[in-house]
Amino acid sequence: MTAVAKDTIKKFLGEIPFTAELYWLVRQRGRPIQSRFSLKHLQDELPGMVAQAQELAKTAPTGRKVFIFATLHYWIEHAALLAVSLAAQGHDVTLAYLPYAEWQKEINRFDLRRQNAYARKVLSLAEPLIKVVSFVSARAPYMPLPEDVMNAVKQVTNYDTQYTLQTEEIDTNGDVYKLRLDRNREAAQAALAFLRHNRPDVAIIPNGTIQELGVVYHVARSLKIKTVTYEFGDQRQRIWIAQNAEVMRQETDSLWKASREKPLTDAQLEKMKSLVMARQRATMWENFARLWQDVPAQGGEQARATLGLDQRPVVLLATNVLGDSLTLGRQVFSRSMAEWISRTVQYFAGRPEVQLVIRVHPGEVLTHGPSMVDVVHQVLPRLPEHIRLIGPKEKVNTYDIIDVADMGLVYTTTVGLEMAMSGLPVVVAGQTHYRGRGFTQDPDSWVAYFKMLGQILENPKTYRLSKDQMHLAWRYAYRFFFEYPLPFPWHLVRMWDDYRARPLGTVLNGNAEHPYANTFDYLVGKPLDWSKISK
Repeated sequence: MTAVAKDTIKKFLGEIPFTAELYWLVRQRGRPIQSRFSLKHLQDELPGMVAQAQELAKTAPTGRKVFIFATLHYWIEHAALLAVSLAAQGHDVTLAYLPYAEWQKEINRFDLRRQNAYARKVLSLAEPLIKVVSFVSARAPYMPLPEDVMNAVKQVTNYDTQYTLQTEEIDTNGDVYKLRLDRNREAAQAALAFLRHNRPDVAIIPNGTIQELGVVYHVARSLKIKTVTYEFGDQRQRIWIAQNAEVMRQETDSLWKASREKPLTDAQLEKMKSLVMARQRATMWENFARLWQDVPAQGGEQARATLGLDQRPVVLLATNVLGDSLTLGRQVFSRSMAEWISRTVQYFAGRPEVQLVIRVHPGEVLTHGPSMVDVVHQVLPRLPEHIRLIGPKEKVNTYDIIDVADMGLVYTTTVGLEMAMSGLPVVVAGQTHYRGRGFTQDPDSWVAYFKMLGQILENPKTYRLSKDQMHLAWRYAYRFFFEYPLPFPWHLVRMWDDYRARPLGTVLNGNAEHPYANTFDYLVGKPLDWSKISK
């Protein structure tokens, strides 16, 4: 039988009740239908996890009514662990899920229902401790979506397309866009129908910006339900949390308001210096799980010689990875990051008295979308001698370039914060978390941007940061790296290694003062009080 014929049959059978579920029971014998959607680790750990949680729940006070949503196997596993943990603390928890293995690939309804049957079977091991709801089984009939929800669906679909194709240009007739629009609309209808009739005290959703996760977040906010989003960065045993906001926006306003005037202690300053040194030397540091550079720093003069730079002023433009979730929707005055880079390159093409070094993000080696190298070459197929382009694979340490730079240009990359810490005047073109904190230049229009470039280039030394501004940048960096991420036992990456090292019973241990107690409270809606978190 041809693949087309099989798919046709699956589409037909997918609309007949119980056919997919019976097929899964008889032919799959309770196993996943593909390796990309496996809940094996969760299945292995759930019985012991639930037993520990049930014992703790016996003496736990009555908590809140909590709704958690997840899709994709890794988020479902993490959400299940979180759901059981909250139930152990006395909360009434409902876990809703969509059993997709891929966000960017079509799946016929027959296979989706088989995956759903498998996921439902695994998650049933946590009942009756938690309630489990499938947004496939509880598929809502078509209904027109409220205007604000439909607008959110379209916005999330734009982000999904950018994220998937790693491009900022959207083709609404493209296959990816159409797939994501259909799925996001279905998720919105299911979430709206369920949450209207099962209103929780708080909704907890991973990420909250892209895919069905972003859609369900917007549905909850449309219904004025208190909503918490969470994500993970580079640090082990740390979690990012946002309340009534998308966590990937990294909104640090409240944290900075509570801590701006607090000077760093000697110990805090040394800790920050140690982290900066590790980033420069391309070495691992404490609980951070990745390197920031491919090669150790060799010094600014070595970089000057390697790049052939002379004594003319040096401007470092550091790019982000195109389509990265930290660049989605971050425009301030440009249509996109690519447009900002294009117009900036055009500007410097006419300024031969200045040397522009464009550092393309090393993370591009892991992506498949258009490179910023292509964006630059579209403007200048042949670069003039005063413009240097460092590709993502080139073994050049960014911090060496910072050493010889007179000015920095960034969109949202954290390199801008680090340039400010070294005293460089930094012009920020995107909506990043450190914009407007008192140590960067933050234009809000093209006119203001080019005027600012001209003023700084007239005499870069007069725009170097004062000691007070540098201290401010160091204080902010410490708060962002060490206080914004909250203590949490189980990171999404290598979650089961974390869980085996810190099982549920040990983490919660019946003691309301355990190290993660406040974080769990924040996850169920206790207002984040940064004045108590910031030391």
